[in-house]
Amino acid sequence: MKNKILLALVLLAPLAACGDRPTSEPAAEAAVPETAANMPSRSPSAADAVVFFISPADGETVSNPISVVFGIEGMTVAPAGQDTPHSGHHHLLIDTAVPDLGMPIPKDENHIHFGDGSTVTEISLPPGEHTLQMLLGDHLHIPHDPPLMSDVIAINVE
Repeated sequence: MKNKILLALVLLAPLAACGDRPTSEPAAEAAVPETAANMPSRSPSAADAVVFFISPADGETVSNPISVVFGIEGMTVAPAGQDTPHSGHHHLLIDTAVPDLGMPIPKDENHIHFGDGSTVTEISLPPGEHTLQMLLGDHLHIPHDPPLMSDVIAINVE
């Protein structure tokens, strides 16, 4: 389908340039890539707000399933989609760096979303050392300004 649209755009470009457009097919709209420039502005975080791990502790040796408890002070937890000032929901970053702060937080095996407003979860990780970090996202999964992220902690899974 993309190839047909691209071919049509290439073939119709001379007609579009002179203002004529065939009536057999609607004009294809150019896709706008998702960039920080066309994203909504970042929600402000409350002064002195923090997110942190209640458990596990940095340096702790754990076994599966791993109980992870998120802490927050100075803001409230709200589900994704609920646009409430000074609120957001947790994202758990596993063995990865902080993503682009001007974009929605990715959702994959290294970026776990808790858009339901959860503050407790259980995860399973392969044996070995792993890093965990929390990043609060607003109603659109975009980090706040300034971003609310925990310190990175290291855990060892038996």
